[in-house]
Amino acid sequence: MSMEDREGVIWYDGEFVPWKDAKTHVLTHTLHYGMGVFEGLRAYKTEHGCAIFRLQEHTKRLFLSAHILNMKIPYGSDELNTAQIETVKNNKLFEGAYIRPMCFFGAEGLGLRADNLKVHVIIAAWNWGKYFGEEVQSLGLRLKTSSFSRHHVNVTMCKAKANGNYMNSMLALQEATSCGADDALLLDTEGYAAEASGANLFIIRDDIIYTPDLTSALDGITRRTIIELANKNNFKVIEKRLTRDEIYIADEVFLTGSAAEVTPVRELDSRQIGKGKRGPMTEILQTQYFDLVHGKNNQYDDWLTYI
Repeated sequence: MSMEDREGVIWYDGEFVPWKDAKTHVLTHTLHYGMGVFEGLRAYKTEHGCAIFRLQEHTKRLFLSAHILNMKIPYGSDELNTAQIETVKNNKLFEGAYIRPMCFFGAEGLGLRADNLKVHVIIAAWNWGKYFGEEVQSLGLRLKTSSFSRHHVNVTMCKAKANGNYMNSMLALQEATSCGADDALLLDTEGYAAEASGANLFIIRDDIIYTPDLTSALDGITRRTIIELANKNNFKVIEKRLTRDEIYIADEVFLTGSAAEVTPVRELDSRQIGKGKRGPMTEILQTQYFDLVHGKNNQYDDWLTYI
């Protein structure tokens, strides 16, 4: 089923419209130049009903991304939080949902000046299973180091979750999958590991967790969650530059993201990682993460917004 041929509704500039009628003009500015911002977040089924995970943090990052790109969102954060809740509710996604808010420039004009353009906002939600599939939750992914570098901080704005930034991710992912891998590892312009095509990177060696600093990687909300859980487990976490060979000799590697959730890595560049499957510390953090998002950990109940 294509993304446009679905039932349901989409929140579009303050009102719900039928899914199939949520159209934009072919001369929409963001379609031509990629200047837009978006979020991806999930809602999960819990024993108390469906709940969106870390809604407020995602909405805050959406506004920060827009600020970086000098886009003025014509709604407040409370309005967009409510709209996301209502989008899940109106689409009857009580078993769980993936939610996609996006802000984009309209068709009021073209050209690089991008002045006098209206910022439009949409929110869609649909059922989306495991990003990498079920079996990799224990078996792990195969990564390939990409020939494409992650963005430099003075070339594009790495702290903005911007539409155009993901052309880099798509090229890297296509290259990796064409070589038989599941995802790409992107290095920064100095040759240090940055992140996967759409997820943050963690490695474990000698019971210490390492993750790349955020110079050219996105400040992931799932990344923050895993660091919090690791600290609660008294696991030592170090943010630093990581070289590719440090990943080769790691005991465990995993990726994090709202779509990817917590996914182990079993191989990089045809080199087995650890025992070639999900490791014990990864399993602990993965299990605790899923317990958390499914409402089984009351300590973090404020991270759940119930529908």
